[in-house]
Amino acid sequence: MSRPTFAVVIPAYNASQFIAEALASVFAQTAAAAEVVVSDDGSTDDLETALKPFRDRITLLQNPHRGAAAARNAAVEAASSDFVVMLDADDVYEPERLDALAALAEARPDLDILATDLWYERDGSLAERFYEWTPFPTEHQRLAIIDRCFVACPAMRRERVLEIGGFDELPAIAPAEDWDLFLRLVLSGSEAGLVDRPLLRYRIRASSATGDRSRALWARVRVLEKARSRSDLRPGESDYLDSRLRRARTRAILSDAATLTASRPDDFRRALLHLALTPGLEAPARAAVAAGAVAPAAGRRLLRRADRRIAGKTAGPRV
Repeated sequence: MSRPTFAVVIPAYNASQFIAEALASVFAQTAAAAEVVVSDDGSTDDLETALKPFRDRITLLQNPHRGAAAARNAAVEAASSDFVVMLDADDVYEPERLDALAALAEARPDLDILATDLWYERDGSLAERFYEWTPFPTEHQRLAIIDRCFVACPAMRRERVLEIGGFDELPAIAPAEDWDLFLRLVLSGSEAGLVDRPLLRYRIRASSATGDRSRALWARVRVLEKARSRSDLRPGESDYLDSRLRRARTRAILSDAATLTASRPDDFRRALLHLALTPGLEAPARAAVAAGAVAPAAGRRLLRRADRRIAGKTAGPRV
């Protein structure tokens, strides 16, 4: 088969400080993208000046501010390539990324999702790799995607993304809209493949969408609650999903409890006791939350310990 074409999709909201470096990394690829679509999500900064050196090589969409999911959907609709490749405006590709994805697509034309490993970058320094924390499954991907988001910033077959309705734009899903999309792709029949090389640098900043830990954890809960309503789950998948949902909800509650023990608003003890009474909360987590109401400093240690026990190695370093 001929090499598939790739459209790089970049949602941008007040990203003028970072986006030039992201675009430079795209145009430095050893295999050029067929399209580069920047979807402006109602920015109020001087994004146009930052884009000026690239203006004749990109498609720029200007949208009202509705969030990253809506910006990505607009870009996917506007593209025409075989695959759309995700890139956030403050991240960068390594030069061989698109070439490696194209080679994988040629070798495995059955794949709808193409991934590479990535580096997490903190304060300008490379930290850990994504697949140090999140194992990539070569089998049983339906169960694996329920357990964890095992791809990051992948290329996806555009017609399949459109077929399942694109990214969910509901605010309650953000910032887990990417996992929600990958989950729907896999559960509706798509398979994912991996180039096991770190070909993207994912920059972690305090202002990143995933920087709000509690919001990110509750978004995971919403994604799994949404998946629970699917009619195409296979035998055993519903029970497994329920167990992952309990884990996700417990971690979100522990995060809320940790925030309360740190900030100690006037009613924090009452709020912690209310959280401790949440139905279905496992006994160790319940005890840790209740301990925070009695002795906040000791409770915080117990809450961290409980979260580490529940999260395990596959939780990843981001949240």
